[in-house]
Amino acid sequence: MGIEGIERLVKESLSLERENLVEPDAKEILRLAGIKVPVFKVVKDVNVAIEEGGKMKYPLVLKLISPNIIHKSDVGGVRTGIKSPGEIEDAWSEMILRVADEAPMAMIEGFIIEEEARSGVEVILGAIKDPQFGVTVMFGTGGVAVELMKDVSFALAPLDEEAALKMMSEVKGYELLTGYRGSAPCDVRAVASVLVKLSKVVGSTNGLKSLEINPLIVYEKGVVAVDARAELDLLDGYKTASSSS
Repeated sequence: MGIEGIERLVKESLSLERENLVEPDAKEILRLAGIKVPVFKVVKDVNVAIEEGGKMKYPLVLKLISPNIIHKSDVGGVRTGIKSPGEIEDAWSEMILRVADEAPMAMIEGFIIEEEARSGVEVILGAIKDPQFGVTVMFGTGGVAVELMKDVSFALAPLDEEAALKMMSEVKGYELLTGYRGSAPCDVRAVASVLVKLSKVVGSTNGLKSLEINPLIVYEKGVVAVDARAELDLLDGYKTASSSS
């Protein structure tokens, strides 16, 4: 695990007094922790987006990068299913106009162009650090189920793979991963491994309050983290600054 790189990313954002990491930084933390993310590039010009997109496999996804916007879809900051350079250009223009209307005060730092992950079973994973109870890990079924049905389970760290599998089995939607109605079983151990890694990253990084993956797409073999969010704690971050001084 690239803990030094993770700490450096968190320190840089804390120095800017940010409460959240932007998506590419959150995904970089996942990558450094050994969690697979889609192939992506950060771009600030539409021509560069088209050039970088040409090096990837279509279909592609275009996403807005802004420290002021957490739920990008709510303001038109995400476009999926892009199949050509012309669609990249169209999506870029439409997104700028939509965001200007929906969130005119938001700071735009660039865009993410990335390969669209193939479909699979979607789940949500997260870890949050509480000053009193330590790190709590969360697992739930993805999509509308987690929002409407609250189909989630929780466990306290430290967490090993077997404990992660047990907490996963507590949610109603777990059957979707084990071969529901004749579908192929998914790689539940890969999901458990991600839960363990999240708990370790949040527990060992000062200033990192929480880290969430929504969704993590699960396949018959392997997983990929499509979207990630990270919340920072400025007070906890002072421990890192004081310990390194």
